[in-house]
Amino acid sequence: MVKITYVEHNGRPHIVDVPHGASVMEGARDNGVPGIEADCGGACSCATCHAYVEQSWVDRLPAKQPIEEDMLDFAFATDPARSRLTCQIRVNEELEGLILHLPERQP
Repeated sequence: MVKITYVEHNGRPHIVDVPHGASVMEGARDNGVPGIEADCGGACSCATCHAYVEQSWVDRLPAKQPIEEDMLDFAFATDPARSRLTCQIRVNEELEGLILHLPERQP
């Protein structure tokens, strides 16, 4: 398990243990974290799992694939450097301590 912190738009943190191999989105969804809707279930076709990666983590995550870049066009208030779709980030031991901030709303 890897500890990931999801911070709601209002500042309330949720520290969650997420199993290796799950997506960051699944960790939020399976633990009832408000602010991650995950309408498409992880198929990268809805942008309702958008989050802002804590600045110190931006360069530590795998690069965005073209499909994620395209889908982020549909997300609310994106940040070119920090916005990610959490369904596209797979959990491994290197993500221990990852911090994500959730947007005010999802599309």
